[in-house]
Amino acid sequence: MERALADLDVTPPQFAVLTMIAAYPGISGAELARLTFLTPQTINVIVRNLLRDGAVEKTAHAKHGRILQLTATARGLQLLKRCRSRVAEVESRLVGRLGREDERVVRRWLSAVADELAEDRSAR
Repeated sequence: MERALADLDVTPPQFAVLTMIAAYPGISGAELARLTFLTPQTINVIVRNLLRDGAVEKTAHAKHGRILQLTATARGLQLLKRCRSRVAEVESRLVGRLGREDERVVRRWLSAVADELAEDRSAR
């Protein structure tokens, strides 16, 4: 995936963060860290780079001024569309090597792993 996104100057973690920001407009950095399984420090670096590139914008929460909300800009949404296209190509190549049943097994396993990680993280 790194190579597929490289000429767009996007890393896989940036892609994941931009995906979450687009999916959850107004999300905070703390919420992003929980959703992406990245540290708050890593989220801060990624968000700073996305802000610099004009892909996201930050605004203060209406009631809780210390909470900063993140939203994707038009430029960010366009970039995300290009990234998704590249990632879909990679995924298609990978899935093409599996039969339908194998694909179902892999997807179920990945989903179960993600669920378990989310449960472990919320138990802390």
